[in-house]
Amino acid sequence: MTSRIVTAAMLAIGDELLSGRTKDKNIGHLADLFLLSGIDLKEVRIVADEEEAIVEALNALSRRYTYVFTSGGIGPTHDDITADAVSKAFGLPCEHDAAAMQLLAAMYERRGMEFTDARKRMARMPRGARHIANPVSTAPGFIVENVYVMAGVPQVFQAMVDNILPELETGAKMLTRSLACPYGEGDIGTLLGAIQKAHPDTSIGSYPKYDGQRFSTELVVRARDAAALDAASEAISAMIRDLDTARAAGNPGPEA
Repeated sequence: MTSRIVTAAMLAIGDELLSGRTKDKNIGHLADLFLLSGIDLKEVRIVADEEEAIVEALNALSRRYTYVFTSGGIGPTHDDITADAVSKAFGLPCEHDAAAMQLLAAMYERRGMEFTDARKRMARMPRGARHIANPVSTAPGFIVENVYVMAGVPQVFQAMVDNILPELETGAKMLTRSLACPYGEGDIGTLLGAIQKAHPDTSIGSYPKYDGQRFSTELVVRARDAAALDAASEAISAMIRDLDTARAAGNPGPEA
């Protein structure tokens, strides 16, 4: 682990995601793992199965972040064009990788299935790409520079992430603390903004709740430094105590 900030973006690819036919499960999984690993997931994009859209997104994200992770579009059908798009983005030829062809040919032979041209598409990748092992269904993902290309099927995606996570550079881990606040955002918005300004080394999230009768708020403080986390958390606790005192004195304030 290093003390520098390591950033990442995710590019989810597929018409089915944008149409709502498939509900994405990979973004949340990646975000959870990266939070624990000290990698900041800074941006997520979802694009259609369109080469220009994929290339444009890859060019922007790969220049901006330490890592880019893609999901989807490396299967056997005509609309699985991620390998072509990644190749175009990096100016590389897209071709059948010899090692991937051997892996898939052996797998289909074991299963007594024909290694068709459609199935051979899953061995296509940019020339010189490194493999990401796929212990679930054999067809590998691949790595080109700082772009990690993986399957969209959640079980396969998660297995591929597990395989590459140990090789990634990680940064200082984000510390988090949740504080229950019995007041709505309308009560605390201005006060909370002042606390955030006074503690710039932290990020304070505000998540409203409503139980059918009253508003409340879950406040989540994030920081890489324990002292900064403690200081901001204490300021929030003091804010809540002051509001409790005001309420007890008969000045409940707004409720929203």
